[in-house]
Amino acid sequence: MSVLVNKDSKVIVQGFTGSEGSFHAQQMIEYGTNVVGGVTPGKGGSTHLDRPVFNTVADAVKQTGANVTIIFVPPAFAADAIMEAADAGIAVIVAITEGIPVKDMVAAKNYLKNKAVTLIGPNCPGVITPGEAKVGIMPGFVFKSGRIGIVSKSGTLTYEAADQIVKAGLGISTAIGIGGDPIIGTPTKNAVELLMEDPETDAIVMIGEIGGNYEAMASQYIKETGNKKPVVGFIAGQTAPAGRRMGHAGAIVGGADDTAAAKMKIMRECGINVVESPAEIGDAMVKALQEAGITA
Repeated sequence: MSVLVNKDSKVIVQGFTGSEGSFHAQQMIEYGTNVVGGVTPGKGGSTHLDRPVFNTVADAVKQTGANVTIIFVPPAFAADAIMEAADAGIAVIVAITEGIPVKDMVAAKNYLKNKAVTLIGPNCPGVITPGEAKVGIMPGFVFKSGRIGIVSKSGTLTYEAADQIVKAGLGISTAIGIGGDPIIGTPTKNAVELLMEDPETDAIVMIGEIGGNYEAMASQYIKETGNKKPVVGFIAGQTAPAGRRMGHAGAIVGGADDTAAAKMKIMRECGINVVESPAEIGDAMVKALQEAGITA
């Protein structure tokens, strides 16, 4: 079992015929993802990458039965694309777009409140269930199927964690890149919860960064579950100065609790195996599994 996406997912691409959408859709198709079509307003009725193009998400859902979408729409229109997908009944929305105006995301997130939809992103690398479906921009060859889940704010650290896990002789159940913007659809806690409830995920890698309280909330949740699955954690931005944004829009130290050191302290207090460097993730996971008596 996986979370969010698998071999049965029917995926459409919003912004299908643009350069980014075309490139990554092709990569997803080559990986084996079931891409059933795409959406580009005004180009409905044509084909692209041997897949049908539709004018609206509603048309795409009606014709293909799509239940997952990935969004490569320019920032000014991306929030509308998210809301359109939710309106059409898409269950999982993966928004890759970076730089969506905050006020637009406030409106989009509020719009999704009472809808049966999971939004991943924006400003994220996507979601991958190795060997089944890649709905995102991650390098698929890094990921090998297994029983370790990954939740990460950072795109590149998602890949690094996967590489460390695979080199340690383990594999990945599902990796979720939640995105680094101040307002995202699925905070760390929610993504960790999905993997914590997945019977085919034995342990979790949780990667955070400076700024916000997502990691603290997730850590508290993990503690409240009785630490039923081993969690290895890492926080990026250990040398970041206060008040300066580092990389992601949400990565800024606004107070004492936003620092990497403060987050790592909270994580340790909640029973998470915290590493000082991403290079230690693989070894730490092997040790955590051994201590929990789990045979990988």
